[in-house]
Amino acid sequence: MKQPLAYVHPDAKIASNVVIDPFVTIDRNVEIGEGTRILSNVTIMEGARIGKNCTIFPGAVIGAIPQDLKFKGEETLAIIGDNTTLRECVTVHRGTASRGKTVVGSNCLIMAYTHVAHDCVLGNNIIISNAAQIAGEVEIDDFAVIGGGALIHQFCHIGAHVMLQGGALVNKDIPPFVRAAREPISYAGINSVGLRRRNFTNEQIRDIQEVYRYLYLSGYNNSDAIERIEAELAATKERDEIVMFVKNSKRGIIKGYL
Repeated sequence: MKQPLAYVHPDAKIASNVVIDPFVTIDRNVEIGEGTRILSNVTIMEGARIGKNCTIFPGAVIGAIPQDLKFKGEETLAIIGDNTTLRECVTVHRGTASRGKTVVGSNCLIMAYTHVAHDCVLGNNIIISNAAQIAGEVEIDDFAVIGGGALIHQFCHIGAHVMLQGGALVNKDIPPFVRAAREPISYAGINSVGLRRRNFTNEQIRDIQEVYRYLYLSGYNNSDAIERIEAELAATKERDEIVMFVKNSKRGIIKGYL
């Protein structure tokens, strides 16, 4: 259902039961799935792909061209998954030739004034609090919670189930299952409350704690800690996820708190 004061480009592909409020602008080469509601004064630009049952609040801009001087007008996408809410004045820019798309997954809550830059890849079930600013080509894995006002440097990787404090300045990768806090941003223990809420067992939580004891509390450097973890701790899904994250980190992981 489209209000008469909204503009929808005739080439846009809009499911029949999408609700579009007044003063919305929807450009060409846009697709919007069933059950989604677009509130007033939202701008959805070329290359946006919005899933089913999303809600986009007033002032949001989805699919604007990147704020990246390397962008040369290539055809790229900004993809929003199903059941995701974008609150007031959220901006999600499309990708560049680097990845070709910016992705926000399903079941996410992106709160007001958050910016998601070009070529970011955000997983599912993520919560990003107000006014977080996420630079280009950042990766955030499933179930991460990002505190309000966080500033995340380009190319950083934030692992699954991370809890990041508000106002954080992030310039290193944050491995999965941890709390990251203080200034400079540091390991502050594992996110045991969040893990229990997501039905991790006590045994799984103890195993994760043991891995991080080697990484952050043993005095080993990262390479030696990983070698000992693989040699001395039984293989589990969580152990291997942490090990692979650290091995694949391009910016290096955050330090322990001194």
